[in-house]
Amino acid sequence: MKFRGARAGAQGGERARLAMEGALTARDRVGVQDFVLLESFTSEASFIENLRKRFRESLIYTYIGSVLVSVNPYRELEIYSRQHMERYRGINFYEVSPHIYAVSDNSYRSMRSEGKDQCILISGESGAGKTEASKKILQYYAVTCPSSTRVESVRDRLLQSNPVLEAFGNAKTLRNDNSSRFGKYMDVQFDFRGAPVGGHILNYLLEKSRVVHQNHGERNFHIFYQVLEGGDNELLQRLGLERNAQSYQYLVKGHCAKVSSINDKNEWKTVHRALSVIDFSSSDIEELLSVVANPLHLGNPAVPGPEDGNATVTHDVPCVSQLLGVPGPTLKEALIHRKIIAKGEELISPLNVEQAAYARDALAKAIYGRTFSWLVNKINESLHHKDSTYSENYRPNIIGLLDIYGFEVFQNNSFEQFCINYCNEKLQQLFIELTLKSEQEEYESEGIAWEPVLYFNNKIICDLVEEKHKGVISILDEECLRPGDATDLTFLEKLEETVGSHPHFMTHKLADQKTRKTLGREEFRLLHYAGEVNYNVTGFLDKNNDLLFRNLKEAMCESGNRIVRQCFEPAGREDKRRRETAATQFKNSLAKLMEILMSKDPSYIRCIKPNDAKQAGRFDEVLIRHQVKYLGLMENLRVRRAGFAYRRRFEIFLQRYKTLCPQTWPNWKGQPGEGVATLVQHLGYKPEDYKLGRTKIFIRFPKTLFATEDAFQLRKNTIATTIQAEWRGYHQRQKYQKLRSSAITIQSWWRGEMGRQVATRRKNAAEKIRRFIKGFIHRQRPRCPDNEYFVDYVRCAFLMKLKRNLPKNVLDKSWPVPPPALSEASELLRELHMRNMVQIYCRRISAEWKQQLEQKVVASTLFKDKKDNYPQSVPKLFVNSRIMTNEINSKVLQIIESDSIKYAVAVTKYDRNGYRARPRQLLITPSSAFLVEEAKVKQTIDYTNLRGISVSSLSDGLFVLHVPCEDNRQKGDLVLRSDHVIETLTKLAIASDKVDSVNINQGSIKFTIKQGKEGIIDCTWGSELIISKAKNGHLSVVAPRLNSR
Repeated sequence: MKFRGARAGAQGGERARLAMEGALTARDRVGVQDFVLLESFTSEASFIENLRKRFRESLIYTYIGSVLVSVNPYRELEIYSRQHMERYRGINFYEVSPHIYAVSDNSYRSMRSEGKDQCILISGESGAGKTEASKKILQYYAVTCPSSTRVESVRDRLLQSNPVLEAFGNAKTLRNDNSSRFGKYMDVQFDFRGAPVGGHILNYLLEKSRVVHQNHGERNFHIFYQVLEGGDNELLQRLGLERNAQSYQYLVKGHCAKVSSINDKNEWKTVHRALSVIDFSSSDIEELLSVVANPLHLGNPAVPGPEDGNATVTHDVPCVSQLLGVPGPTLKEALIHRKIIAKGEELISPLNVEQAAYARDALAKAIYGRTFSWLVNKINESLHHKDSTYSENYRPNIIGLLDIYGFEVFQNNSFEQFCINYCNEKLQQLFIELTLKSEQEEYESEGIAWEPVLYFNNKIICDLVEEKHKGVISILDEECLRPGDATDLTFLEKLEETVGSHPHFMTHKLADQKTRKTLGREEFRLLHYAGEVNYNVTGFLDKNNDLLFRNLKEAMCESGNRIVRQCFEPAGREDKRRRETAATQFKNSLAKLMEILMSKDPSYIRCIKPNDAKQAGRFDEVLIRHQVKYLGLMENLRVRRAGFAYRRRFEIFLQRYKTLCPQTWPNWKGQPGEGVATLVQHLGYKPEDYKLGRTKIFIRFPKTLFATEDAFQLRKNTIATTIQAEWRGYHQRQKYQKLRSSAITIQSWWRGEMGRQVATRRKNAAEKIRRFIKGFIHRQRPRCPDNEYFVDYVRCAFLMKLKRNLPKNVLDKSWPVPPPALSEASELLRELHMRNMVQIYCRRISAEWKQQLEQKVVASTLFKDKKDNYPQSVPKLFVNSRIMTNEINSKVLQIIESDSIKYAVAVTKYDRNGYRARPRQLLITPSSAFLVEEAKVKQTIDYTNLRGISVSSLSDGLFVLHVPCEDNRQKGDLVLRSDHVIETLTKLAIASDKVDSVNINQGSIKFTIKQGKEGIIDCTWGSELIISKAKNGHLSVVAPRLNSR
């Protein structure tokens, strides 16, 4: 089943569904889990309604006796986990809800217990989930069977053979994106331990015509698209392929090269990995892909020419000849000529365009079809049971899996549908025979009289198809072999002559006026067990002949490709007998398959497709009724219900329903059969409602079983209440006794433990006190055994105190007083801690703050304890500039370049003569200081000419810049005052690198007015700041004292 899509419900919902299904009382909502229990078993509407109920509850499996009916949900269901596999492992078939694992396990246990080979027949329409069902069965055996290294290898090969066969044998059709276009029968071989040790695969009727033609909306086989999409560039180059599928005529006829639900690239990775697992060497894979590429190249070479003239190849076919290993001229000659043997002589006849196209397509189909058979044989070699521990006569047990196409009815049915439906007729015949046989054997083994069952025996249809000399296949072969102009229409005329009177055969010519409206002139109708099917005879002869011209065969026999050479053995060329037709080959292989199936105990899985749109949850009643009819499910149910609807072993029936009878409850001491007889007598069963066999009870009508089940459900409540009451009383008594005993034990242990802990603590405390006192007495001595405890305690106490009282920042100078023994260690720790705090602090400061600190350090070096107003400047941050750029005249900025100004401040300049105060701006740059008056640069002081800076120790802002004055043209020293003298002088000293040239004078400052003339500044303390010219001609500075010395 293609269970892809959304997840099913949660685990709780799944458990609820399983419990619900286990009870027959849920039948009104979810239907019955065995169609045999349907009251109106002859009603097709009741059958479909039961399917609908179960499908709506995501219960996709239902039984018809031992036959499993499976409906494809088109989504993932959480019913295939390892836990589910274990749930069905070793359990009686009817003890659990219907599941594919139940069928798998039942076949496996029958094989192990009875030693007889089993087979599981899976059938249904394309898209019904047959391939997925076979995968689930193989996965079940892979997980639940005994394991070993050899077994693991076989399991991997069995599982990995599926993606390889799907790639080469499956294709996208209108009904299914992964439709199997061949029938498959797989034998899984088990050793004496029940472990899978080998396998063998048989394939039937590969749809070779798909290689050269696809209907609209369909694709060629998956492998072609996988190689083009997933193969690397080097591989495609070796194969002469392009990555675009549109480039190949054989891949575009269905106009559906891309499918959204198929990832060809990922599928190619899976296939390539699987080929390695099943023992394909790199050379095998290379040769196989060379063969796969051949049909793509063959489909492209043109063979034009006049419609009634001879065909010619318009260009060379080097890729085809290289990949096939056939010389180019030989291949070209074989494609447009035909070798004919007449009266012992070989004649070469040229082909017209139509014949050449037929020859090319036939070659492509033959290469692919025979390569597929070679691939199956190669896989069989890999799966072959090879174990030297067993004798040559040892034959392993077998479970066969038949995954084969179901009954097909299309708008236009051709040769392939004829063969498929013939196959289904044979399987239906086998199915009914084996079902009746198993029913009869069970009745006889239980000693119950068998009543003959009336059913439609489709042997008449099988004979119509396969009877010698009179059957459709014989007539088709005869028409293919006879000389003269045999056509599809002459074959139809021959059918009318030979089997025209058969009640299950009809043509347009033989039909009445009303029937002719539903039959074409090129069609014949067969009335199958599942209904009427019209077959169009167009192409029947060509497909049955499956003719490949002799010279093409001979060319392939000379191939250098090992696979092609093995597929076209030279012996076939020498064999003068005509090869069997496709229909005869299929009939013979089908006969062998019937022999294989008859030799095994069969189990059946009937797969149903709920809708054509592949939508989850959609139930198309018309389509399902169509499939129920074609699968013969109603016929199967009628045969199964011909006798008794329900049967169970005495032990199982008695175990479930013994509560309904006082004599059998709670335990029956006698034989199970006697207990069942007592039980049904108490329940009031009528003699015609049941029969007692040797080991089983047979109940004729479902209503009898349902009445018993309903009574059991009512009885369960009373029994459950009684059991619960008894159990609760017993459980509580046991719980009380256990709790009482446990409490006494715990109390006793706890008291002892507490006493021991108290004694231990007291002993330890006394010992510590003695050691502490002794150490205190000898505390002055060097560390020794007598005082080591006390000394260690003192050291530890100090370290713990130090841990709690460590300085938090570099300015905190506190430190606990250490004991004498730790003085040196304390100093080392103090130094380490301080370094650590300094490092942490340094790592945290920004570049701006670092610059601020550096300037503060310089200021401290220059003015600390030297200038009275220094302490007031410490808490104030230095700013980058006291004058904004827009406050400086633009002409000045043009002269000195504004981006080079490091600091600007407003100052007061005192004239050298008269000491008149004048406002100025002092601009400091990296190389010079500028004294500016509005738009004029009054004086430029190059730092190289700056001899020193003098400042008083008072709180005034006066300072002197000493510059050279070697002649009268040069101005003398500058006398300036700034409100931010500490900041200004610090930045000027740093910029001019004159930190060592700053002099702080006590009392007076001398400065040069001009060459040969000096001025003096007298500095004294006062109550307020006064700067004026003194009577003695000096500059007098009176400043208040801000800090006490």
